[in-house]
Amino acid sequence: MSQRKLKLTVAAVALAATTFVTTAPAGAAPATGGPLTDVRIAAHFDLAAGQQAENIDLLPDGSAYVVFARSRQVARVDALGRTHILATLPAPADAGAHPPALDAPMTTGIVRTADGMVYVLYAAGTADLTGLWRVRPGRAPQRIAALPADGVPNGLALDRRGGHFYIADSVLGTVWTVPVAGGTPTAWSTAPELAASGFLGADGAKVHDGALWVTNLDRGTLLRMPIRAGNRAGTPQVRASGLIGIDDIAFTGRGDELLAAINAPNRVVRVTSDGAVSTVLDAGDGLQNPTSVAVRGREVYVLSAAFFTATDPNLLRARLGGGGSTATGGRR
Repeated sequence: MSQRKLKLTVAAVALAATTFVTTAPAGAAPATGGPLTDVRIAAHFDLAAGQQAENIDLLPDGSAYVVFARSRQVARVDALGRTHILATLPAPADAGAHPPALDAPMTTGIVRTADGMVYVLYAAGTADLTGLWRVRPGRAPQRIAALPADGVPNGLALDRRGGHFYIADSVLGTVWTVPVAGGTPTAWSTAPELAASGFLGADGAKVHDGALWVTNLDRGTLLRMPIRAGNRAGTPQVRASGLIGIDDIAFTGRGDELLAAINAPNRVVRVTSDGAVSTVLDAGDGLQNPTSVAVRGREVYVLSAAFFTATDPNLLRARLGGGGSTATGGRR
């Protein structure tokens, strides 16, 4: 999306995010301190080419799959930081088409499955393109589930045990569910806690320990939604608040502890199992409006889209301090 349009649209979010920065809990860990060490920029992306990285999933070899929002592309960033474009989703026939709240079509969530398939979300603003897409190596991308063109499908999570995707729609305030094979989406939850309050609501999504965890960018909340028998949604529980601008999250493998990308204030925070929040990365570490986080073992990956800074979209890497972890990265 254009930098000018986005800045105007989310001015209120940025203002509220500034409030968060100045009211972070006392004793918050300084950037590059506490749980993260060995912080470095692993890859720089091409802003002029629309390579504003929105979401990430990790491969066992240390490389990562990412989606570039503006260029509608799926890419692999190898262990040496080199970017390889895998697929480009089709542009709408109407050059002026765009989803609500945004001024251009954009790719959003990404998940890689064990069979090597890559699944991405596309908010195109048109009925023929908006939805969940499958990317097979060497083949053209294929849409496997249509989603409402008047929404913004954003967060994508997979319940590997149940065989369902969960899709957080930031405009419609809905979590959709779709079988891995594709098909007609079902509204899994329309709880009021998912709704926007000015710009975008439900955003990042992860499946963890029998529940779907969803962020709400406008409201600054982290929600835990139990997955009940028969794939029914439980009542949302607010696990953290005051995080205006929160985008995506990743669990560290230490219970419910997680790392969250806070887009507008240019921070990554640690949220402990009891809901305590502390800053672990900021602009001084190279963040450029972080959008998503992934963890594999002790390795932490953070994508920055530079939506506000308009300077250096990048991939940052760091290491978790302390004991090891068995967490896996990407949207799970």
